[in-house]
Amino acid sequence: MTTDPRALSDLPEDDDSSFPPVTLSESDGVRYLHFGTPWVQGAMRIARPLKIELDYVRRMMAWMLLRPESDEAAPAGAWGGVHAVQLGLGAAAITRFCLKALGTRTTAVEINPQVIVAAHVWFHLPHGAEGLQVLQRDAGAHVADPAHRGSADVLCVDLYDHEAAGPVLDSEDFYRGCFELLRPGGVMTVNLFGREASFARSLARITAVFGETQVFRLDATPEGNTVVGGVKQLTWPDDNTLVARAKNIETRFKLPAPRWLKMIHR
Repeated sequence: MTTDPRALSDLPEDDDSSFPPVTLSESDGVRYLHFGTPWVQGAMRIARPLKIELDYVRRMMAWMLLRPESDEAAPAGAWGGVHAVQLGLGAAAITRFCLKALGTRTTAVEINPQVIVAAHVWFHLPHGAEGLQVLQRDAGAHVADPAHRGSADVLCVDLYDHEAAGPVLDSEDFYRGCFELLRPGGVMTVNLFGREASFARSLARITAVFGETQVFRLDATPEGNTVVGGVKQLTWPDDNTLVARAKNIETRFKLPAPRWLKMIHR
């Protein structure tokens, strides 16, 4: 990967030294987001910005299997009644997809202003789009705010710093805030990346909040990302429903949902 200096010149100087620098690189038609290190924090195929490029990010969309809007018989525009929230904007892959491909009302919460600017300037996130809200805010403060309780149908959590050693927010209190943010029937997916001991602690905290029967995970990617999910007051669909939804998701949205079914463990 080669860093593009033109991209860096358009990013604002940040007076707060606690934020790592945002850097960009491109390789084989894919633009990557970094926080001043070689670790990839997001990616976008330049010719196909709605395609979710990274495997683990695609797996974070497994929540679609658990939503009735994925039924073939769901009415046109059904996704428009869904509010999808992302904690951690990254290269805006999930935000773009939810907003443009699904048509959900979409809120992204990101603490680093440089990431927000990069998403708009270099990762095709539209300014002022109807149904889109981008908040420069700490994700922990957002989920702890009583004003947001019961406001989200879907929550995607991907919170890593420049070292990518473990989630920035990973306490039981944080996951309790995530649970409270969800409406009944809501689904959360979390990207967990790091050492096995770190994963076990994170999984235990999520399970303590959501309950053992309300937690699922997907197989780890070759890079070591494991997506864990939690559902709130949701009855797990039967196998036939899941298979039908997976086929519909694959046909309509070109996501490998049938593969997800083989990876999910409850």
